[in-house]
Amino acid sequence: MPDMRVACIQLTSVRQVEENLAAAACLLGQAAAAGAKLALLPENFAFMGGNDDQKRVIAEDQNDSAILKFLAGQAEKHGMAIVGGSLLLSGEGDKVRNACPVFDGKGQLLTIYDKIHLFDMDYQGESYRESAFIEAGKKPAQVSIEGFKTGLSICYDLRFPELYRLYAENGCQVLCNVAAFTATTGRAHWLTLLRARAIENQCYMLASAQSGEHPDGRQTWGHSMIIDPWGEVLAELAEGQGFITADVSLRRLEQVRISMPVLQHRRY
Repeated sequence: MPDMRVACIQLTSVRQVEENLAAAACLLGQAAAAGAKLALLPENFAFMGGNDDQKRVIAEDQNDSAILKFLAGQAEKHGMAIVGGSLLLSGEGDKVRNACPVFDGKGQLLTIYDKIHLFDMDYQGESYRESAFIEAGKKPAQVSIEGFKTGLSICYDLRFPELYRLYAENGCQVLCNVAAFTATTGRAHWLTLLRARAIENQCYMLASAQSGEHPDGRQTWGHSMIIDPWGEVLAELAEGQGFITADVSLRRLEQVRISMPVLQHRRY
């Protein structure tokens, strides 16, 4: 299987959907021109900020979503698979779904993963309650992209290793996390968690992040990364909008897994 060039796109998204889509389109085009066959967008790429009620209003019906149509069009235009960060889709009652869609290079929707683990936190004056307005996802989702089995996750999911071990046991070679980590939690844990998920599962870890200050005052950490199965950081974008690329290699993955077959050595 040939190597696959991947791109992680970093944004500083705002409340204006059209502005965010224009920024995403520009960087997706640049990533495709750089040879990427797969590009990741960050969590909440199309809308960032606002209160819970505003997020409920912005949520779209999955069957009539302008943002999903935008992503499908970009994938087809560039002949490039897209992990579409996440967007808000209508859920049950007054809840919304934090949903990560995946399109192939023909613009066909392969799957939608709904964020399972919801970010509720109170730390040093920062407070977040995703459970107040988001409906938790019920199951993992993985897809095949250019022959690579790929597992999906969103932001806070990164703290739950059981999800990633399930993907590894199901044959995944690539793990994706689309995120909007806060500056506080990102500074403390982001790199450690990403490298741990890559190392313990001997998979490539692709992480696309929000970066900078957003309209509601939230500060996100950035530091989008591509990490190989040995835990080596192949590419990183510390801050600002832009993208990074690296090649995912089945040969490198097999080399790591053969030299230290930890998944075969497990006792429990």
